[in-house]
Amino acid sequence: MFVSADSVSGSLKAIFAKVPAETDYYPWRHQLYVTSTTDYIADVKGPRDFPWRILAVTTDDRKMPVNNLVYALASPSRVDDISWLRPGKVAWDWWNDWALDGVDFKAGINTETYKHFIDFASQHGLEYIVLDEGWYVPASGDMLTVIPEINLQELIGYGKQRGVDIVLWTVFNVLDDQLEEACRRYSDMGIAGFKVDFLDRDDQQAVDMAYRIAEACARHRLMLDYHGFYKPTGLNRTYPNIINFEAVFGMEEMKWSDPTVDMPLYDVTFPYLRMMAGPVDYTPGAMRNATKADWRPVYSYPVSQGTRAHQLATYIVHDSPFTMLADSPSAYRGEEECVDFIAGLPTVFDSTEILDGRMGEFIVTMREANDSYFVGGMTSWTPREYTLALSFLPEGVRYRATVMADGVNASKTARDYRHFVRTVDNTSVLQLDMAPGGGFALRLDPLANDITLNDTDR
Repeated sequence: MFVSADSVSGSLKAIFAKVPAETDYYPWRHQLYVTSTTDYIADVKGPRDFPWRILAVTTDDRKMPVNNLVYALASPSRVDDISWLRPGKVAWDWWNDWALDGVDFKAGINTETYKHFIDFASQHGLEYIVLDEGWYVPASGDMLTVIPEINLQELIGYGKQRGVDIVLWTVFNVLDDQLEEACRRYSDMGIAGFKVDFLDRDDQQAVDMAYRIAEACARHRLMLDYHGFYKPTGLNRTYPNIINFEAVFGMEEMKWSDPTVDMPLYDVTFPYLRMMAGPVDYTPGAMRNATKADWRPVYSYPVSQGTRAHQLATYIVHDSPFTMLADSPSAYRGEEECVDFIAGLPTVFDSTEILDGRMGEFIVTMREANDSYFVGGMTSWTPREYTLALSFLPEGVRYRATVMADGVNASKTARDYRHFVRTVDNTSVLQLDMAPGGGFALRLDPLANDITLNDTDR
């Protein structure tokens, strides 16, 4: 259901996708799309229960990102054993356009390039790589035929030896057309799952397809990242093998968007709205960062809007159990402080609290996992002097605070950041001023009683 507001009467109107009457295919990806619809929203036989429709209302913006109504009202899990599911971080190819330098092979969609991505992932403890669009010929609609430039079985074995699993990109209807054979073949080969893209619909037939794919993949122990998808509706509770959803104006839009697009504003808006519905595959991690005045879209050498610290904060602010490092291994070379910080963060947390924020202005998120605490802050293009009190920490415990914050010149040079380490406790206060489009990210790890760190600024 979508809701349209009538600003004159103050009423809300529900809008539902109609059942498709006719469909066709976009030739370049064999992607199914609707050309005409019926005048009804569901085709059913006999009496049945229909899904919940809910509205969540709050007077406190901070309560919305942690609201769990959607998940709580979803049908319970239909997957008995989920012990094989492994959340984690991904070395991703598509956003950076397979852009490598300083290597002795032709970078592109080939075995050598993906071995390089596997090596990078293994070096930094990343659990996955994705083979995105191009590992099969998209226009063919045949995901059972791998292009000759890729030896998929060799890559799977190479990754297994280094603790890195492979996820394969595909289009929803392409997977659905070859569902059982594709699941069986790639599961037997050792693939971890699929990133499924370009559904771009939420009518009854599309939703049926999403359930059908989830059920088949669960049987074959394949996890799913639903990209090009409608907003989450609790399907990840019913099928926990759906580990993430896109359904967001993610960072890939920076490859082609008009310069009037305001990503930092969006970044401090959608967590209050979209994240109420479920986790988000935003694909962050840009090492090329730009101020508002300097940013331009570049398809093959993309640049993020806002500061480096703003990018790092996304890994804490976003609910994202399966999250990308969107830039290339070459772009991360020389940026080990940032890569190590990202790689060391959990992707699943025990608790979350929005410490401070207002929708469309800023957000400060605190998460806890395994007795460590993680705080991410982000602002719009409006700079913000921010004082972070660590009063949420347990009393009597000292922590090592590892902080990544905007540098003194971040308002002009967006990649400028400040890294420092301090000993803190629940009486400590940190001054973490955010530049335009800026932010901060920190982790707090408990210290043994006999350890005190020297304050360092690096």
